[in-house]
Amino acid sequence: MYMSASVTARRRSCATHFPAFRPDGKRTLGKPARDNGRVSAFRDRADAGRRLAARLMETGVDGDVVVLGLPRGGVPVAAEIAAVLGAPLDVIVVRKLGHPDQPEYAFGAIGEEDTRVLTGGSRMLSAAQIERVGAAESAELDRRVRRLRGDRPPVPLTGKTALIVDDGIATGATAAAACQVARARGATKVVVAAPVAPPGAITDLADPERLADEVIAVVTPETFSAVGSWYDDFSPTTDDEVAVLLSAWTA
Repeated sequence: MYMSASVTARRRSCATHFPAFRPDGKRTLGKPARDNGRVSAFRDRADAGRRLAARLMETGVDGDVVVLGLPRGGVPVAAEIAAVLGAPLDVIVVRKLGHPDQPEYAFGAIGEEDTRVLTGGSRMLSAAQIERVGAAESAELDRRVRRLRGDRPPVPLTGKTALIVDDGIATGATAAAACQVARARGATKVVVAAPVAPPGAITDLADPERLADEVIAVVTPETFSAVGSWYDDFSPTTDDEVAVLLSAWTA
């Protein structure tokens, strides 16, 4: 069973509970796509982007919007949204800072423009350890930025609404890091949007410590296995495809 709803978790005060579904509690059933008896929600990322763009038009996105796709799979989705909103399209490249002994445990994140965000977990590490991990991840971040965007500078986020888009949210860890980086780069409002996300991840991302003002999804399955299971075609998006989308948008 899955639900298609105007899923909006709005950031209020730190002590406020964040609903996973619409504030009025309404839930509406979506119409799934069907292929040879297999039920899915989206044909491909372009279809998901158009569906998500329609949902964003319904809910409204305030402010001067910059659409930021999370590489790689989030960029084709973001391109469809940027076209509908008439907003600039860019990528938001982030690297999670993993503990030296447990790389899967992130103690922060880095982004472009020398942006670095540290969490409470960084207190367990020395300054030298933090710098070593940061230097390694910074080199990888620079490599990916050059590969995806080339010599073009990032779209400024100061005073903007950063609309962060992925092709789906599982745990929300990468989206959370992107929220932190966008806020550190000067965004006055941060909105996360994805075609599919489980209710728990939506609630987590809307927590004030994660820096998301609003989280919007088209499909919010109560039972969630993998993002790709909600697509007919979930073929990997390549760096070249991302670079072409960004070049076409800025040409």
